[in-house]
Amino acid sequence: MNIERFDNEDVLASALAVRLIEAISLKPRIVLGLPTGRTPVALYREVRTRSRRGHVDWSQVRTFNLDEFVGLGAGDAGSYRTYMQGELFDHVRIEPINIGMLDGRAANLAAECARYELAIEAAGGIDIQVLGIGANGHIGFNEPADTLDAETHVAVLQAETRAANAGLFDGDLTRVPTHALSMGMATILHAHEIVLMATGAEKSSAVAGMIDGPITTRLPASFLQVHPRVTVLLDRGAAARLA
Repeated sequence: MNIERFDNEDVLASALAVRLIEAISLKPRIVLGLPTGRTPVALYREVRTRSRRGHVDWSQVRTFNLDEFVGLGAGDAGSYRTYMQGELFDHVRIEPINIGMLDGRAANLAAECARYELAIEAAGGIDIQVLGIGANGHIGFNEPADTLDAETHVAVLQAETRAANAGLFDGDLTRVPTHALSMGMATILHAHEIVLMATGAEKSSAVAGMIDGPITTRLPASFLQVHPRVTVLLDRGAAARLA
């Protein structure tokens, strides 16, 4: 893994935004895998600001988000589709047909997961997959467990993961769904390049395990050790337990 450290999350977000915009300029038909949650907020702010200033052409860019809550979809408060529209898609010139999102309201969730896998394959795979990491070491909604799903699947969310997402539901934990659709570990690892961003001291233990610990299903992010092109961007807090 290539480890890069930054003084704070704003500097980190700015550096990653520059890289993504440069990547779009070099490959206009690039396929991006995108995360949600608290960590990418600063990144999306930087991306939309720099895209506006630089008149970046998003018209051929394809995106696929990591996950979505079961029962939620476009227009629903708390859904990741709503999050992405507000944080990024409404601010750049991306074609709606090029936005790949899981539909948590699909009548057949297994079929929806299969559809998503085929859509990623049809797009030629993900060029750059951007990831965050949970305090328990999850990436996407691949939670610590005895086994991990390889492909896009229905995931049961752990209590701490649901608590971390309560902000999307006005802090009301009872409104946070108990299940989500998520890319699987193999889906993520098939990306040509992976960039993981982590901020805050609460992520430092998971980051240390991901980088220096054994590969284990109990810390899903540790599987990034097997990928040939991974860059990890850390602020001071997230890097606190590294040598």
